Amino acid sequence: MTTLSPENSLSARLSASFILVKRKPPIDKTEWDGFFDENGQLAKSRDFICVNILERGLHPFVRTEAWKFLTGYYSWQSSRDERLTVDSTKRKNYEALCQMYEKIQPLLENLHRNFTETRNNIIHDIQKLYDKDPLGNVLIDKKRLEKILLLSYVCNTQAEYQQGFHEMVMLFQLMVEHEHEIFWLFQFFLQKIEHSCVINIGVGKNLDMLNNLINFLDPVFAEHLKGKGAGAVQSLFPWFCLCFQRAFKSFDDVWRLWEVLLTGKPCRNFQVLVAYSLLRMVREQVLQESMAGDDILMACNTLVDLDADELISAACLVYAELIQKDKTRHGLLSLLLHGPDPLHSSVTLTYRGHYNEGHQSCLPDTFLTAQVPSWRTTP
Repeated sequence: MTTLSPENSLSARLSASFILVKRKPPIDKTEWDGFFDENGQLAKSRDFICVNILERGLHPFVRTEAWKFLTGYYSWQSSRDERLTVDSTKRKNYEALCQMYEKIQPLLENLHRNFTETRNNIIHDIQKLYDKDPLGNVLIDKKRLEKILLLSYVCNTQAEYQQGFHEMVMLFQLMVEHEHEIFWLFQFFLQKIEHSCVINIGVGKNLDMLNNLINFLDPVFAEHLKGKGAGAVQSLFPWFCLCFQRAFKSFDDVWRLWEVLLTGKPCRNFQVLVAYSLLRMVREQVLQESMAGDDILMACNTLVDLDADELISAACLVYAELIQKDKTRHGLLSLLLHGPDPLHSSVTLTYRGHYNEGHQSCLPDTFLTAQVPSWRTTP
């Protein structure tokens, strides 16, 4: 739980400074391995590691393993042997899901009116992806990407497929090697960030919090956005839907921001502070030119090729400002900073479809908390 105190404000400012001056290099493999004892259990605290990730980031060679802890794929309390068991279980569970999907696919095609449309949307989106580097080397397997996205759509009824998921899963495919790891890391990622990128779950909440934050920290800007600039903030939903990935100059920058979001540092709902920091970049232009909503959106769309460290640092300073400015009212702060921290992510998958008891018995034993599968919409 984040506490509201001058100490936290100072800590956030120090973190912002450390990020920019790069006081220490990113955590490399040697340092990461030093976080564990001879049994493979963490010898450092979760908070220590997460603060270091916030301030320094992860070396690419460390990212795959570290993200398994950050997302909840691995428990922070697990041993090396326990993690080997987890990997084996996740692989078997994924294989069981694939087998189940093959069995119910004809049913979905015949009875679920949204399935075919969603599959066509996924295929269309994937075909637009660049799958080769400048030298012509293939970067991604589009058929594998299609399979994972369809399986995610069928199994995870909390998250409808939306445009942009194909780009997000592509980044997981570039990060990890095995198909089951791509699938599960994406599911755990959505769970850990509390589905903040999902249109029908978290995006609207983020936009409301962003509006509240602007009203609280910048009344002058807020007044313009309510008047001539009306509608601009609500039109910024792609920032949240894509977890800001189109604002950066490289995949490494995207991963850098995402891993900070996964740490929960310096506060919960940090993505709202990131969006506020982006909006600040166009603030002076908007006010000087008295921009209307559409023009504000166009100005925001020019925010590309950004450096992740600079944006994270700016958002940390917003967090510090937020704490310093609020001396008596904690309503907004509690919304942004408080609430249960999803440290131990668990993923419950519910199929889109009816099937008989024999099919249910094919589900992995670990899905004991799964609901009885049911259609999202009437066929």
